[in-house]
Amino acid sequence: METEIPAMLRAREAIAPERFSFHSARMRMKHVTQEELARMDGDSGRCALELSDANVDVLGYACLVAIMSMGRGYHRSSEQKLHALTVENGHPAPVVTSAGALIQGLQTLGARKIAVLTPYMKPLTALVVDYIEHEGFEVLDAVSLEIADNLAVGARDPLAPIELSKKLHTANCDAVVLSACVQMPSLPSIQPVQDRIGLPVVSAAVCTVHSMLRSLSLDPVVPNAGALLSAPYARPGAAAR
Repeated sequence: METEIPAMLRAREAIAPERFSFHSARMRMKHVTQEELARMDGDSGRCALELSDANVDVLGYACLVAIMSMGRGYHRSSEQKLHALTVENGHPAPVVTSAGALIQGLQTLGARKIAVLTPYMKPLTALVVDYIEHEGFEVLDAVSLEIADNLAVGARDPLAPIELSKKLHTANCDAVVLSACVQMPSLPSIQPVQDRIGLPVVSAAVCTVHSMLRSLSLDPVVPNAGALLSAPYARPGAAAR
């Protein structure tokens, strides 16, 4: 999130007048396990308060699997809880979770059947698949890279998903989630994979930018970042259901 979201918003600055600054507060997590993810989520309130001290316009909760591992639909209560903390701190700001943003992004695309690429161990991928399907989607295929070290996930080649996407069975899919993890780089792969398979391709980071821009009442358009951040989906009629 700390690399790809700024990259997307900087790209947007080349075609739109708005300018952005970036602030971050970090929740600790070294290994992508359910236990560490739960401890990480417990620290989210501190981060929301720290960021609201800066009077930011929108907060993004960066870890999709931390939210999804806390139980079905948890993104809603997390967003409400963290927003309430910003209100109490005197600097109210909307809160976007990457988990909620992924759901909203797929709804905006009108997708119902999807394929997903994750860096997670298979049990965590199964939790993610269950969470997504509980929101009304059907995951036709999921590929797990089984990388437990969080730094190793972030150090991956952002072009690697181009080749990895060939392992996904995309027949009958409406869309592909090329990285269900904001830690796994994929931005330079989004457009090439979309061009190859002819289906909308998103990532957790792409969906987070889309939700952030919508929450700021700005057109969610970013060049070369896939269908979701293209002009056709910026129209009012394309709003998520």
